[in-house]
Amino acid sequence: MSKKTSFVALAAVALLVAVGAGAWWLGMQQGMGHTSPAPQPVAATTASDDPSLWTIPQGEAATRRHIRESLKAGDVDPVTGRRILNYHDPMVPGKNFEAPAKSPFMDMMLVPRYAGSDAADASSVTVSPRIQQNLGLRTAPVVEGSLVSEVTAVGNVAWNERERVELSSRAMGFVEKLHVKAALDRVAAGAALAELYVPDWVAAQEEYLALARLTGDGIDALQDAARQRMRQAGMTPAHIQRVVTSGQVQARFTLTAPIAGIVSELMVREGATVMPGMTLMRLQGTRTVWAEGAVPESQAALLQPGARVRTTSPGAPGQTFEGQVQTLLPEVDAITRTIRARVELANPQGRLVPGMLVSMRLDRPKAAATLLVPSDAVIHTGRRSVVMVAEDGGRFRPVEVTAGLEVGGQTEISAGLQMGQRVVLSGQFLIDSEASLRGLEARLNQEPAAPSTQQRYTTDAVIDALSGDTVTLTHPPIPALKWPQMQMDFMLPPRAQQPRDLEAGDRLQIEFEMQDGDVPRITSLQRVAPEPRQ
Repeated sequence: MSKKTSFVALAAVALLVAVGAGAWWLGMQQGMGHTSPAPQPVAATTASDDPSLWTIPQGEAATRRHIRESLKAGDVDPVTGRRILNYHDPMVPGKNFEAPAKSPFMDMMLVPRYAGSDAADASSVTVSPRIQQNLGLRTAPVVEGSLVSEVTAVGNVAWNERERVELSSRAMGFVEKLHVKAALDRVAAGAALAELYVPDWVAAQEEYLALARLTGDGIDALQDAARQRMRQAGMTPAHIQRVVTSGQVQARFTLTAPIAGIVSELMVREGATVMPGMTLMRLQGTRTVWAEGAVPESQAALLQPGARVRTTSPGAPGQTFEGQVQTLLPEVDAITRTIRARVELANPQGRLVPGMLVSMRLDRPKAAATLLVPSDAVIHTGRRSVVMVAEDGGRFRPVEVTAGLEVGGQTEISAGLQMGQRVVLSGQFLIDSEASLRGLEARLNQEPAAPSTQQRYTTDAVIDALSGDTVTLTHPPIPALKWPQMQMDFMLPPRAQQPRDLEAGDRLQIEFEMQDGDVPRITSLQRVAPEPRQ
């Protein structure tokens, strides 16, 4: 064997020894890893014993996230200082977990549920000031007061049907003369309307007058019987009395108006033959009229029969008509959602006539003071009424309330709120249902991911507006996020990373990352040359 061959063999043996030693050392290290207990997170051993050990500087999101992910049911959250009961997915209520993890139902982390928290705390959400500004959230205080003590309505005048009189024939006869010639003629009380000749009455009167001339026993009974036959023939007591007083046959009967008013209908003419029960004419009294106003069904409960009403009409300028609510008609207009209130108005001069437009102001009993909120703040879901209460720290909590009357843009609240609280007037879509609210809570309140692991997206965009550190862009569809083409706000990077003199209309290429609870943040951008004109 040559020296060169011996040297190669020795080198190979040395290499094998080195590899074996390395393998032995690595095996020992792995064996020690399997046999030695791994260091446990501080939270698992000390969180429930001494929360003061959890001192986490603000801004260290990654550290805080790591610690929170090590907490289990029964531990104390060092951030909130409250004991964790369990973890749950807000979008799948009823499923509880003992440790934090990614939800098996949704693409989100499980959310802790704390001891001593009620449904209101669990359902509250935190919205950053930037999101509040973008959503245009407005709030108003809950105040104490009473709604206006009157209801206004617009209506039309109609005849008071309770003052309508129908004049009918009491026997077969003939119309010899009419004192009214046409419908809507005005007549006074007691005025002659028509003269009728009734043959049957003549015979009854002659019989009575013949008995009246006789004397002797039993004549009085016969005369009483003759009077009874005149009444049965249809003669009025006044007509019978004229026959008895004058001692002459009253062949013609004058029909007079029992009330003052107008002839609303005229069914006969001179020379006509009338039969018993036949309607001759109808009279309508004008002393009072009806005004039927359309009252919103939400205000109908404010009115009671007998309430005082003041009415004005363009047809009678400068004059106010007094009256009272007679009844609320039991019918709701399906289109206008109104109920007709029938009001009886005094009409001494007869200036109010059917069809005339009137404006009514209806008094209602003085209402007791109660809590009031703007009607825009109340969300009626069909099963309940909800308002969004604004709390300190940008938190919003849905509260179920008992809503009462609504008048003039104000709604009475009888339960659920306290005076001085603030309610949201716009942006209530955040609580359109309990499920969407809890899902929104999870999305808004999750800790932001560490910058090193946050996924970034690239797209072209056009500047629409600039405002401080925010830019409004219009971008094409982004398939990775399943976003359509739309206009939205982005947070600008530091000024040192921005091109100079950015302005509306500039075309950009941007890289951005998502921020939970805030608008997307641009990590880099560059100006793109405008497209050449064709």
